[in-house]
Order: sequence, then C-alpha cells, then structure tokens
Amino acid sequence: MQRDQVTLATQTIHRVDEPRHFMRLKPVPRRIRVLKDSQVLADTEAALRLTEIGRDIYDPVFYIPEADMQVDLVPIIGKSTHCPLKGDASYFAHRGNEPIAWTYDRPLAATDILKGLIAFYPDQVVVEEIGQMA
Repeated sequence: MQRDQVTLATQTIHRVDEPRHFMRLKPVPRRIRVLKDSQVLADTEAALRLTEIGRDIYDPVFYIPEADMQVDLVPIIGKSTHCPLKGDASYFAHRGNEPIAWTYDRPLAATDILKGLIAFYPDQVVVEEIGQMA
C-alpha cells in the first residue's frame, strides 16, 4: 500500500519514511524565561518553538540555547531515547532525579539545528513569554 505524500504544512521537516510525521521550528520573537519553583532555569531571546505532528498533534515546546541556561542541570546517566524524526536524546534533572529537560545531542542530519538546545517538559516548569522584541 502506497502512502499519500501530500502534507498540510510547508516549511517543515518531514520524517523520510513517514511524511505524515513532521515538525516546524520557528524563532520566538519574545524573551523566554523558564522557571521551576520561582527559580530561573533559563533566560533567552534566542528560543525556538517546535511544533510536531506525529501520532498526535503535540503541544509546542520551546528549545533554549545551552548558553542561556542559568543553572546547571544534572545529566541522567543511562536515560536516552530515539525519535525517528529528530534523533537521539539525553535527559536532565534538577534537584532530584526526575527528568525535567532533554537535548538532542545526537540529532539526525535534517534536525541538526537542535544540537546545543535544551527543551523542558511543560508540566514541570513555568514558561514566561515576555514582551515583543523589535
């Protein structure tokens, strides 16, 4: 059975073997701060918003440059996953051993833009979008 090659989005990155699984990255035109229990974990004017459609329409996630982290996150040794669209991810904890964030430290070629960026679980942090950048 041949899969339909038509998609509903442009300027997206598609999974080669499953074109209905795709994502779009867009620069965020605002300052983004990530907080956990009122502590600032990250503060940036260079965030990317990733929207992904796969088995579901996933909630958008902000990706923050490592250089804009305000705290040191602790790598979770032995925890990694593979996404057929983005690549291999490693995970981080903050004050404990529960995952709070991840990074695609081994992204696929099409998603190499994610290297050096950290994303947070939206239910673990508060994300503030501040102002409108010029």
